[in-house]
Amino acid sequence: MMKYPIHISKRVAVVSVMAAAIILATTFLESGHSRGQAANKNTSQSTTANPETSPSEATVDLSPSQLNSIKIEPVGSYQFPVEKETVGTISFADDLSVQVFPPYQGTIIKAFVELGVQVHREQPLYTIKSPDLIQAESALIGAAATFELTSKELARVKGLPGISERELEQAISDQQTADGALKAARDAVRVFGKTDAEIDQMIASRKIDPALVVRSPISGQITSFNAPAGLLVQPGNGTAPYSVANVSVKWMLANVVESDIPLFHLGQPVQVKVMAYPDRVLKGKVSKIYAAVDPNTHRVTIRSEIADPKDELRPGMLANFIIRVDGPVEAMAIPANGVVREPDGTITAWVTIDRHRFVQRSVKTGLRKDDQVQILDGLQRGELVVTDGAVFLSNMLEAPPTD
Repeated sequence: MMKYPIHISKRVAVVSVMAAAIILATTFLESGHSRGQAANKNTSQSTTANPETSPSEATVDLSPSQLNSIKIEPVGSYQFPVEKETVGTISFADDLSVQVFPPYQGTIIKAFVELGVQVHREQPLYTIKSPDLIQAESALIGAAATFELTSKELARVKGLPGISERELEQAISDQQTADGALKAARDAVRVFGKTDAEIDQMIASRKIDPALVVRSPISGQITSFNAPAGLLVQPGNGTAPYSVANVSVKWMLANVVESDIPLFHLGQPVQVKVMAYPDRVLKGKVSKIYAAVDPNTHRVTIRSEIADPKDELRPGMLANFIIRVDGPVEAMAIPANGVVREPDGTITAWVTIDRHRFVQRSVKTGLRKDDQVQILDGLQRGELVVTDGAVFLSNMLEAPPTD
């Protein structure tokens, strides 16, 4: 009876010893695994840490083959022009454009040229039937008849024997008065644009010519047309029948914020691009700064002029204006491919000491010109930096780890 409990106690003791051994082995393995992880972590940190950088800066190690994807150069400098960029429109040059109204009221008889046609100075554009011209020509014909009559009377009186001096003087006076009236009548008709030959023809035929010819005051292109036959037109009233402009010069009207007004001056160079010719840069100079500020947009119009000998620009075209407001500024800079805008909005660049390990730096940028970016903070002049392929390095940080 006593063996049975003793036998059971031995088995329990054996099991207890085995369990303790298993627990000790497990504890040893877990401890060893933890020490291995810590050792691996320390090893990884030692391969990426850079004594020249802070622990928070990300680093990337590149293999020799990966180095072919980037370009490394020292941080240099670049002369950045101080410019202001804005938008505006193309316009005809108002001081080279004329609205061609008739000098007197009348109805349009005939129009001679169409929209877009090139005309020269004094070329007829249209004719009107003018009551004022009719009245002036009627007076001309009457004055010519009176002059002819008084001239004949003077000749007759001079041929009479025993004519008194008083009668002769009266005939001479009448003839001189008629001559003066005729000259005044000719001048009155000449004001309407009639030539001396046309005036002589009217006097000889005793017929008036009611057509008043309206001519172009300048050479240029017809830029607007509103001259149907029968339209009543008046000087300076309503829409002009024609507009003529010298289209070889265009105005570029840029709108700038009022706070920038002190930066602009006459003669400053302007570069312009329009969507119709994206690869071309048009150049001009500031010719006028308008005095008024738009109360709705709080912007000021700045005008510049540009030569357009081929008439390629069209009024109303949207244009991008770059106005150089000051001389160039030399500043630290790197190529644009050397900076990256991160998802959180920060701007970064990649620097290196050994051309193997690369450290990501936050930088502050300024001016941009000709693929160069001004660096205001974050880099040192002469420091080795990635100038092409910075995006490649940033993407490596975001790439998922491989097994």
